[in-house]
Amino acid sequence: MSAPTTDTQESGPEIPQNQAPTHGHAHHDSITHDYAQDIINPNRQSVVFDHAPDAVTQDNNRTSYAGNRYSMAADTIRMSYANDEEGNRRSYHVGFGPLAHVNTAETQLPAFGGEMQPGLYRSVKNRKIGNPAPLGLAGFALTTFILGCINMQARDITEPNIVVGSAFAYGGLVQLLAGMWEMAAGNTFGATALSSYGGFWISLAIVFTPGGFNIQAALKAADNGSMGMFYDSLGLFLMGWFIFTFLLVTCTVKSTVTFFSLFLSLDLAFLLLGIGYMRRDAMEVPNEAIIKSGGFFALLAAFLAWYIALAGIADDSNSFFIIPVFHFPWSEKGRKGKKEA
Repeated sequence: MSAPTTDTQESGPEIPQNQAPTHGHAHHDSITHDYAQDIINPNRQSVVFDHAPDAVTQDNNRTSYAGNRYSMAADTIRMSYANDEEGNRRSYHVGFGPLAHVNTAETQLPAFGGEMQPGLYRSVKNRKIGNPAPLGLAGFALTTFILGCINMQARDITEPNIVVGSAFAYGGLVQLLAGMWEMAAGNTFGATALSSYGGFWISLAIVFTPGGFNIQAALKAADNGSMGMFYDSLGLFLMGWFIFTFLLVTCTVKSTVTFFSLFLSLDLAFLLLGIGYMRRDAMEVPNEAIIKSGGFFALLAAFLAWYIALAGIADDSNSFFIIPVFHFPWSEKGRKGKKEA
């Protein structure tokens, strides 16, 4: 009988003659893949685990080596999961929800009203929905245009009944949906603005629905047949929206001229209309001049909203020209242009 041979390799396992040693990522990825499959399918034994008993019978060092490889793979998987989870938490912290992950590889884009973005932002990669901002802006613009014309008494129209349908459907429901889609896309400002003004139009439609909710009649009866209480209530309602819109104005001062002008003109419209309804003559009739001034700024806001909506839709694939948005000189885009000049 021949004498038994001893393994002279003390630092690690034997490497077969017909197999090159594995190093670096190729070896690491193979072990990681086996461990990952164990996690996905608990009934499956990884390649390393299957060969561990043989390694025990051949050499204790080889057993230790296989165990270390298995432990390294487990640590790698845990670290990978931890990094992914931390990355998701960081993504949510900056305002991007589970339906939208910010494209961190892209440089920050300048403010753009067509995306309802008042400041620097990164686009959303693999977004499953289109840009909802132009839809919400269009719904807002049309309904505001109608009510602005009525406030200015265009064609001698004095009753706001015709705005009820648009306020419920287009300026209300459609704009509210656009705001919710902005929320899914991770745009906090766009979601807040569009959803809020969608709610404004729905609530105003409820107030002006003829005979539907009995709001005007109830306030008139409470004031002994006078419209004063209704006009005061409506004025306070509009003043509340003036305050809210002012908050949004402060978030657009570093954006673009058109985007800032939209919210500023809308804010002035709310202010003037609220004052017009609360400052009445002896016959409890609202101040006509102030109401018309509010209607003018409402029309201005409507046309600015249409302009920004077009800027969000038109690009070089569907239009012969790109809509300019006029960045402020103190905005990031404006300062960058000065440095390049």
